[in-house]
Amino acid sequence: MDALQGLINGFGVAFTPQNLLFVFLGVLMGTVIGMLPGLGPISAISLMIPIAFTMDPTSAIIMLSGVYYGAIFGGSTSSILLNAPGVAGTVATSFDGYPMARKGQAGKALSIAAIASFTGGTIGVVGLMLVAPSLSSLAVSFGPAEYFSLMALGLTAVVSLSGNNLTKGLISGTVGVMIALIGIDSQTSVQRFTFGQIELYEGVEFLIVALGVFALAEVFVMLTRRGGGSGKEGTISSLRLNKRELKEISGPAGRGSVLGFFIGVLPGAGATVASFLSYSFEKRLAKDGKTFGKGNPKGVAAPEAANNSAAVGSFVPLLTLGVPGSGTTAVLLGALLVLGVQPGPLLMTEQPDMFWGVVASMYIGNIVLLILNLPLIPLFAKVLKTPQTLLLPLVVVFCVVGVYGQSFSTFDLWMLVGFGVLGFLMRSNGFPAAPLILGLILGGLMEKSMRQALLISSGDFSTFVTKPISGALLGLAVLSMVAPLYGSWRRGRRTRQAVAPVPPRGGGEGRRVSGTNG
Repeated sequence: MDALQGLINGFGVAFTPQNLLFVFLGVLMGTVIGMLPGLGPISAISLMIPIAFTMDPTSAIIMLSGVYYGAIFGGSTSSILLNAPGVAGTVATSFDGYPMARKGQAGKALSIAAIASFTGGTIGVVGLMLVAPSLSSLAVSFGPAEYFSLMALGLTAVVSLSGNNLTKGLISGTVGVMIALIGIDSQTSVQRFTFGQIELYEGVEFLIVALGVFALAEVFVMLTRRGGGSGKEGTISSLRLNKRELKEISGPAGRGSVLGFFIGVLPGAGATVASFLSYSFEKRLAKDGKTFGKGNPKGVAAPEAANNSAAVGSFVPLLTLGVPGSGTTAVLLGALLVLGVQPGPLLMTEQPDMFWGVVASMYIGNIVLLILNLPLIPLFAKVLKTPQTLLLPLVVVFCVVGVYGQSFSTFDLWMLVGFGVLGFLMRSNGFPAAPLILGLILGGLMEKSMRQALLISSGDFSTFVTKPISGALLGLAVLSMVAPLYGSWRRGRRTRQAVAPVPPRGGGEGRRVSGTNG
């Protein structure tokens, strides 16, 4: 009843004309920025902080929050239409969203993304409202060992994302981890894989790798493809989803929402990890898992629901503990402190109007996002009707502006080209790109957590298996690696038995001979 009463009071705060305007402006700006590769929610929020300083703290956090989950909501558009993820959390959406667009189903892919995003965002807000205090205490119980095991479990998703070739998937994932280790070691100040280049001291930006391996590589593939592709690529399917399609995506969207929220609650995990884990889980669970990566609607619904739910879930540690759950919420934390607001356990009791006003504004924001995006889907989908001679330069411009706009470094542009070539070669030789991206995302987090855990345990590696949560997560990680290998061994055994000659039963050969002689 306390939560219900708080939510009612929160709607009273959120439904004021001023705050309704800020909800609309926040989600609109977030959606637009999320569509543009290179300008993620962190950049958008950073740009909005000077404006927020002149506002009421409650209105300011409502607007900045809208920018965050609005960017996650809108980031799927460029992932689906151009294979150029607008934000890191929508990389997994491109695995099946872009193939759907190439098959002439861009409208349906965008509709699925919008509906799944709305589902994930709404379920995330319900979770934030009902279980924020208890989940915040659970998040505190996750130490470095538990985080390492969680990241290890996430990295074993490489098995599900590798198709039928586990070896190539593991190689790709290892390369991703190696890229994550480039730069100066934060603890020892030792240079790693920098080759004397000053520009590599701070590591390689995720955006450069993602745009190179996906977007620029796609440009290279289209340039080498004769005839410009199939005629379906320029067509737009119906935007409506029938009852069968809605039923098909309801399960993945629901499961992705729940999984994404719990991942989002864990500080440091975030929407990107949640989307990959949800995609991997759904691929293993689905009967048609082999069609993932080829335009399966479930492969769009699951990560889109997860990343939006995780975005909302990351507000749990921010508002209840004062601990940022992601890079974006770290910027939000800084903005709150400057505004004179101290997030933490006392926020719900000392400033209930702010807490419940933000929660209620998220309900309103998700509805506004759905109303904004669904009517614009036909307009977005018309991108596919752009002639290839114009579309390819447009994608290249997006990539160049997105990368150069972050660092103003020509070295980063050369790295973009290099990763574009790497992505092209990987696709040409059957190496999946998803494990590389996953390794890049989780590699640094795993190293940091492992070092912290070993420092606490004085170098005792058994700490990863003696702690119950950590041990259980590592067990799941091992199981996720062994299960596909066992399945592959069983399939190979059945194949060998099928092609092996059947030994004749007693008199069988004689009967065949006598029959022939007759």
